Amino acid sequence: MAASHDARTGSDFVRALTLTDATMLVAGSMIGSGIFIVSADIARTVGSPLWLLLTWIATGVVTVLGALAYGELAAMFPRAGGQYVFLRESMGPLMGFLYGWTLFLVIQTGTAAAVAVAFGRFLGVLFPSIGAEQFAWFPHGEICVAALGCDAPGKAFEVGLSPQRVAALASVWVLTAINLRGVREGKALQTTLTVVKTAALAFIVIVGLSFGRSAEAVAANFGGNFAGTPPAGSALVLAFGAAMVGSLFSSDAWNNVTFAASEVQHPQRNLPLALLLGTGMVSVLYIMSNVAYLNVLPLAGDPTGATAVARGIQHATQDRVATAMMETVFGTGGTTLMAIAILISTFGCNNGLILAGARVCWAMARDGVFFARAGRLNARGVPGFALVVQSLWISALCLTGTYGQLVDYVIFAALVFYCLTTIGLFILRRTRPGTPRPYRAIGYPVLPGLYVVLAGALAVILLLADKTRAQAMAGLAIVLLGIPVFYLWRAWRGAPLAGG
Repeated sequence: MAASHDARTGSDFVRALTLTDATMLVAGSMIGSGIFIVSADIARTVGSPLWLLLTWIATGVVTVLGALAYGELAAMFPRAGGQYVFLRESMGPLMGFLYGWTLFLVIQTGTAAAVAVAFGRFLGVLFPSIGAEQFAWFPHGEICVAALGCDAPGKAFEVGLSPQRVAALASVWVLTAINLRGVREGKALQTTLTVVKTAALAFIVIVGLSFGRSAEAVAANFGGNFAGTPPAGSALVLAFGAAMVGSLFSSDAWNNVTFAASEVQHPQRNLPLALLLGTGMVSVLYIMSNVAYLNVLPLAGDPTGATAVARGIQHATQDRVATAMMETVFGTGGTTLMAIAILISTFGCNNGLILAGARVCWAMARDGVFFARAGRLNARGVPGFALVVQSLWISALCLTGTYGQLVDYVIFAALVFYCLTTIGLFILRRTRPGTPRPYRAIGYPVLPGLYVVLAGALAVILLLADKTRAQAMAGLAIVLLGIPVFYLWRAWRGAPLAGG
């Protein structure tokens, strides 16, 4: 189907993203709510300042290794759809569809929903009337899915509408409206907000390493208790892998710039650079932010403590570690300041997710595996219908789970496809040796191979660990469900798919 191949080069998109814009899209899609929240859960899981830092360091290494490998694929196929295209070209249309299917159902939309829910949570800090309690007049309650082991605490879905979820929905639709106006509007907002939230993270680091530094916290965390009391043996491996769910979620979506490759100027050069610069910068900021937390707050604390210091990192109120740190240093004013910074951060993160995700729907539609209307650009050169459909599903997810639940369902599926995509790099080196490669993966085959091993090992750990097994199995089930859907869709269309 030659016309489809011509169409999927994305020649009708506007190439408005510079290297700076592309780097800001990488960084801005990564920095959302996670870095301000998930360290509390990681601290509870590993029970050690040392292992808290090692979790973030390992996440940074894995993320940068992935970016180095993806740079080659992005330079080879600078088309709208990014990772979907990489998998389609290396492993065939079925694998491409499974990724796009999972991305739409869980990975992209689940991440966006979690970030939107976090937006509503932190808006509640500024305006206490915006609470998490469900509206009595709206259908609500818990839905138990037996396959997820929902007899355990926190496994049942809390379906309903609350003031915080209304705020989440409003943020999603405001951002969708902005992106419907064109890529220039979307990228201007993305670049501006990313600069602001990167500065906010840098400020946290500066405060924690300078005048906010607490001698008591330093002694508690970096003294004789630095190694803490983590689990031993295989239990430590499982705990470490489970702890990385939060840090990996906080570092996820770095690949989103590849989805908008058709709108990047000089993509063969700028895409690999943006991936490396964005992931490297954010990973360093994340590690240093956790060093800052440990300089101000003790790791361990009393969940019933009256102050942020007494509660420590493990028991920060609603897991808002960054807010607890700023409250300790600046008092009530610090809480307000941090809430504003996190609102900006989550808003900017979701802008990147919404902007980029719709491009995958567009590419799938052009290949005949998504609604045909999603494959059309509106008068402003953006996939308008895809943006609307995507936001409808994000909105549905906002009504069905808590922040923690949404995070858990994203990471396993994302790791599986990161692994498969990097394996695709090896396949393409063998099957298409003559294809131009403006950038070649640094350290090939050792570093990409190491990434496959690390990402694959983490996925296996998530399947084995008690804390994450149910969610990982659910993610695997969603991926596998895509196989019959693919063949049913192809039979319904009555024609073979492009490239297959």
